[in-house]
Amino acid sequence: MEDRPTFRAAFLVPRYWPTWGALGAVWLAVQLPYSWQLRLGRLAGRALRRLAGKRRRVVAINLRLCFPELDERERGRLERAVFESVGISIFETGIAWWWPERRLRRLVSIEGLEHLEQRDGQGAILLAMHFTTLEIGAGLLSQRVAIDGMYRAHRNAAFDYVQRRGRERHNSVGIAIAREDVRGMVDRLRAGHAIWYAPDQDYGIRHGVFVPFFGEPAATLTTTSKLARYGRARVVPFTQRRLPGARGYRLTIHPPLEGFPSGDLEGDARRINALVEDCVRACPEQYLWLHRRFKTRPPDEASVYGSAERERKLRGRALAEQHGGEGGPAP
Repeated sequence: MEDRPTFRAAFLVPRYWPTWGALGAVWLAVQLPYSWQLRLGRLAGRALRRLAGKRRRVVAINLRLCFPELDERERGRLERAVFESVGISIFETGIAWWWPERRLRRLVSIEGLEHLEQRDGQGAILLAMHFTTLEIGAGLLSQRVAIDGMYRAHRNAAFDYVQRRGRERHNSVGIAIAREDVRGMVDRLRAGHAIWYAPDQDYGIRHGVFVPFFGEPAATLTTTSKLARYGRARVVPFTQRRLPGARGYRLTIHPPLEGFPSGDLEGDARRINALVEDCVRACPEQYLWLHRRFKTRPPDEASVYGSAERERKLRGRALAEQHGGEGGPAP
């Protein structure tokens, strides 16, 4: 288990001054009206798209793999929207960490809260997903329900202190649990706690299996099933969505998964990926496509992120599928 974050004098040494400067700039920005922050976030995202060439390439490859039915122009629009959403998420993180609770409450509507409130003491795995809105979604939900969170320490100790303080400020019961502390998670689940847990990234194949995600083999953790089994917990999917027109956020607590875990680790992993895919399709521009979700490949398959040549082949395959023919590299 992680202790509560405490400030240390060592955070004031010169090596951390750039960190405090950047955090201070974000703090000042989130004092602005919410609609202004959305506009600034979109501008920041457009700038990031121009500057972050490697991540832009990752996004482009992910979108070609997952949405071959879209043409190049449609994927280009989606890619731009993805980066705008990433830019907005910078401001949303500051909102989640520093806005007063009364101001935060005006931004949110919550559906399905009864699925967490009516558990009769049973633990719950709050099955989250890596949308760009995950930070503010968890913060908004923490105002209403005590939840623990999976946590990986940041290499920058000063930033780590601010991050943990921001995440844990909304309730005095929920704590941060190190991602590798499986025993701690099981103990908390058996004690009836709810744990925020997002398994939808590539953590390698050591504790996972290859199952489809948008039709592509994706290394997927089987830990969700194991935690549910050993923690005697229900699995409750949780999503959040940024609403258009600066209307805030809708959080949805979905009904617990029936018959989960099933005893079939691969089948459970397929079910989780299918659920995540359905949620992503509902608002693809808000998903964190900057992550290399298909980094780990089956033994007989080459990396999809490894070369520009591979990228050209992906473009050719996508164009071929659109036109119903065989395709080589696109011009």
